[in-house]
Amino acid sequence: MNNEMENLMEEIEKSMVRLHRGDIVEGKVMNVTKSEVIVNVGYKSDGVIPKEEISNDTSLLPEEVVQVGDEIKVYVVKIDDGEGNVLLSKKKVDTEKGWQDLEEISEAESFVETKIVEVVRGGVISISKGIRCFIPASPLSDRDVEDLNSFIGTSFSAKIIEFDRRKNKVVLSRKIVLNEEQQERKKEVFSKLEKGQYVKGEVKQITDFGAFVDIGGVDGLIHISEISWGRVKHPTEILKNGEIVEVEVLDFDRDTEKISLSLKNTLPEPWEHVEENYKVGEIIGGKIVKLLDFGVFVELEPGLDGLVHISQISDKHIAKPSDILAVDERVEVKILAINKEDKRISLSILEAQKKDDEITQEYTDNNDMVKIGDVLNLEDDNNDNKES
Repeated sequence: MNNEMENLMEEIEKSMVRLHRGDIVEGKVMNVTKSEVIVNVGYKSDGVIPKEEISNDTSLLPEEVVQVGDEIKVYVVKIDDGEGNVLLSKKKVDTEKGWQDLEEISEAESFVETKIVEVVRGGVISISKGIRCFIPASPLSDRDVEDLNSFIGTSFSAKIIEFDRRKNKVVLSRKIVLNEEQQERKKEVFSKLEKGQYVKGEVKQITDFGAFVDIGGVDGLIHISEISWGRVKHPTEILKNGEIVEVEVLDFDRDTEKISLSLKNTLPEPWEHVEENYKVGEIIGGKIVKLLDFGVFVELEPGLDGLVHISQISDKHIAKPSDILAVDERVEVKILAINKEDKRISLSILEAQKKDDEITQEYTDNNDMVKIGDVLNLEDDNNDNKES
């Protein structure tokens, strides 16, 4: 009986694998806890992978790396960990394969997926193919980075810009990938772009001369003159960063990658409905927007100005409108005449102040119906005469 038992034990021992420190063997995951993974490697005692030997990404839980029943390769660290178990490491096997993978990716100049796990001096540490890599702060983004900690836990594609296996050194750049992706988006946008096309975009930057709008990966410019039908002193009067707007494509150049946009062209042109919205004889409020020697321009709504001739400002004699009126002052005016075709409106402050509705004289004479462009030309001529 004893001989049979001894023979059986010998047979069992013969069937057991022989392990040595440094061996890489296959095993089956038998149990997973928060602190370790138990692996059957065919030895007389179980193999144990401590949490710190599961992955270089210390933020991962064991259950996020392996599951019960998984067949995995492990590295034998010790035959006996002091408690009769075989001490194993999964990350050492992954690290070796990871270096091989990264070397191939580096030679092919391809992109690699990476995950940020730690902030260090001058940049961040990321994990790619199980290998700790370094990404300096400057190539971490195509924009200025204020807080590196905001990247912890994020994953993205990067390019290997330095690889040295002997020094265990891998340096990555995300900026290169972002720039290449940006160029691809630009090509796609320009391939579909047409003049007169309406597109939606996000206001990205506001300057004194206009606003830049992202229309799908490419920035276009709304010049200040194309923001509104009315006068705009500064784009911030109408727009704000982050706002979504619909704009018209005025023009574009694929070579220079410049795009001209218009916001006002997507809005109703005030003169189109002037005869529907305003009636002769009506008294309305407006804002003085320009003072000239012969009268003032009053804005009834953005893009719609009317002229109050100096004779229609007051029943008292005034040398010039600026004697009693100022820019941005609000006044009540009476509509004397509307000419939609020539874009002229004649107004009267004097008549608006009268108690009765009788207009003493009709101001339909073309001399009183002055175009805004004519007035500006007249003003320039007067300035030239004064200079001469």
